[in-house]
Amino acid sequence: MPKEWTGKQERQYEHIKESAEERGEGTKRAKEIAARTVNKNRAQSGQSKTASRSSVKDKSPQQRGGQRSGSKGPKGPTRDQLYNEAKKRNIKGRSTMTKSQLAKALGKA
Repeated sequence: MPKEWTGKQERQYEHIKESAEERGEGTKRAKEIAARTVNKNRAQSGQSKTASRSSVKDKSPQQRGGQRSGSKGPKGPTRDQLYNEAKKRNIKGRSTMTKSQLAKALGKA
């Protein structure tokens, strides 16, 4: 974590990262989501040296609450999220299943 982050921001980063991983995101993607969220909050509060116009003018990630997250394309959990849940439930043949087949096997279709 960057040394400019406060203790509260580090705790927020860890919480967001863990939540993303629980939702089925990979470790690398979870870290990216958490860092972007914390950095956007820092930009909005004037703590960062450089900030894009969209970071400063837009709603905070907490206010937005995933509003624009995946507004195009299929809804629901990703194939990776479904796969991870199938892995936890020990469903056979999950590695060759498509997203819809995984959803059906998990009873979500």
